Amino acid sequence: MTESSARIVSSEDERLILVDADDNETGFLSKAECHDGDGVLHRAFSVFLFNSNGELLLQQRAAGKRLWPMYWSNSCCSHPREGESVPEAASRRLQDELHAASDLKFVYKFVYQAPFGELGSEHELCHVFLGRIESGPSANDTEIEAIRYVSAAALEREFLETPQQFTPWFRMEWQRLTEEYSETLATYISSRVPHDI
Repeated sequence: MTESSARIVSSEDERLILVDADDNETGFLSKAECHDGDGVLHRAFSVFLFNSNGELLLQQRAAGKRLWPMYWSNSCCSHPREGESVPEAASRRLQDELHAASDLKFVYKFVYQAPFGELGSEHELCHVFLGRIESGPSANDTEIEAIRYVSAAALEREFLETPQQFTPWFRMEWQRLTEEYSETLATYISSRVPHDI
């Protein structure tokens, strides 16, 4: 394990950006407080990276994560910090988690809330991006347990057969991408995907 692959890149104390339902900033709160109880609405982002074969890069969240540890999710998810734009944060986080870079395309944003038992909740206004990854990423072990590529068709089968292994935001985002943004998504994958997940 190299120093780079084990570098700590996030903490429960970092200050996140609180927003209203229209994505207007309303204040700042620690990550821990944002995720306590039912959650406090804060700004976030979610990145979907595709390789030259049109396969999506998935990450399995590290065992030490407070919320959804060891669940499979899309390529990268996190939050802009106080004073940071969403694109800046997304680029930073790709480097922090995957030692990767990509020219990201913003697709849409949405609000969701998802509880994780007694341990807290996500309540986010999430910006969704698509991008390409040309060379193999390497995972930061403090954030990611494992990474793998999956075709759109194989992902659809997994959502149907074992939905419980995936984070809720990933399933919500993929469904909306396939239903409402299929033409944009089709430019990143080799073929269109069915809508019945």
